[in-house]
Amino acid sequence: MPFGAVLEQVGGLGRFQVLQTALLAVPILLMASHNLLQNFTAAVPPHRCHIPSVTPGPGTTPGVPSATPGPPEATPDGTLAASDGTSATGPWPTEPCRDGWDYDRSIYVATIVTEWDLVCSYRQLRQMAQSIYMAGVLVGALVLGGLSDRFGRKAMLMWSYLQLGVMGTCTAFAPNYASYCIFRFAGGMALSGFGLSIACLVVEWIPTPYRAITVAITGFAYTLGQILLAGVAYAVPHWRWLQLTVSLPFFIFLLYSWWLAESARWLVLSGRAERAVKVLQRVARINKKKEEGEKLTVEILKSNMKEELAGLKSSYTISDLVRTPVIRHIFFCLSIVWFSISFSYYGLAMDLQNFGVSIYLIQVIFGAVDFPAKVVVTISVSYIGRRVSLMVALFLAGLVIIANIFVSTELQTVRTALAVIGKGCLSASFNCVFLYTTELYPTPIRQTGLGFGSTMARVGGIVAPLVKMMDEYYPFLPPAVYGVAPVVAAVAAGFLPETLNKPLPDTIEEVESRW
Repeated sequence: MPFGAVLEQVGGLGRFQVLQTALLAVPILLMASHNLLQNFTAAVPPHRCHIPSVTPGPGTTPGVPSATPGPPEATPDGTLAASDGTSATGPWPTEPCRDGWDYDRSIYVATIVTEWDLVCSYRQLRQMAQSIYMAGVLVGALVLGGLSDRFGRKAMLMWSYLQLGVMGTCTAFAPNYASYCIFRFAGGMALSGFGLSIACLVVEWIPTPYRAITVAITGFAYTLGQILLAGVAYAVPHWRWLQLTVSLPFFIFLLYSWWLAESARWLVLSGRAERAVKVLQRVARINKKKEEGEKLTVEILKSNMKEELAGLKSSYTISDLVRTPVIRHIFFCLSIVWFSISFSYYGLAMDLQNFGVSIYLIQVIFGAVDFPAKVVVTISVSYIGRRVSLMVALFLAGLVIIANIFVSTELQTVRTALAVIGKGCLSASFNCVFLYTTELYPTPIRQTGLGFGSTMARVGGIVAPLVKMMDEYYPFLPPAVYGVAPVVAAVAAGFLPETLNKPLPDTIEEVESRW
């Protein structure tokens, strides 16, 4: 019998699976907080050039001259200048803010923008900081994804918790912009590491019929985390305290992660069958199947999985993702899908200040829309299939984002509604592609494949804010690109094989022969 039958023998979906999934879902609440944190820690408040003789009172908007969007104001040299430094009536010379800036702190008490004056000629550094963080997530997917296949899911999970807790705390005490970016980069690496390890631990311990709903539950945790972020950011308006608030809990996650069980499937296929038996017997005891667990021995386990073990080689590398034709085909299609979803998702999710409503309210709305979207996609992937569900969600996301280009800026409610629908469809796509990726790749390279998919997603996350910078010159270009990308991904998803109700593959040969 394959490993799935062994899993049923020790309880199937029992108490252990419920507890382990719940404990793994809690850190995902704060994954959203770190990914979207700069919506609040890097928010840009109204600001103007500081005039030494004028001291703004609390809760009041500083005096002229203006350094934020608004009507033309008188500049220090007597010319009229708009917020971007250009002349209102011609290319007359203007002067920079020689004495710094005054900020309206009625909403944002302190952000990295107000602390390090990331405005005017330095405004692009705000977007750059998010791209650097995403670059860290990318490197983490590349490095920690491969290490997890070599040293185990649990080991990398615990290391990632420790690294994110330490780096997140260091970020809160960063003395300057450069150190802030360095610590955020390292924190991004850790976030990627624990995200991938959680995905594999959840999928590899859950029986086939329940995988879709279990992955959906972890997806709902991320959604709830987005809503939670809005509340925490409102309660903790200072960026340093907010950064600390979402980082310290990872030390708690590290402490209780000792209880979690390593993937028995990975243990067997990595030559640690004795340890796998002990883990399975422990799971059987928790699931009140002690007698069934005691029947398991190393010999029985190996004989039951002899086909999977026979197909193994001594070591696996990232080259195995392109070495054989079927997996190479899967690899290229999934790379396009991962990149496009993340690219468009962060293009929308990191631009909350441009919706013309409270940033806290729009964060809640953007989070809340994920609930119905993920419920629909969970039902769809369970009954219709993974491929069709992913294609429809991607195509609909691209359609509404492109449609938004043609909606007048005066119709702010319609524009916001379309953006919310698009974001919901992209969130549903994320849920679907996480499940789909773990089912398409075999066990020895599952974490590596998921890691590279996450890597492509992070490339998308890096490029998204850089594309957003172009809206100062070509306002229509960013939304057009954000809309076309999911449509292209929907086409690529159409070339992937269906995995509905099929057991997880354990060898490369099994994948090659199955599809």
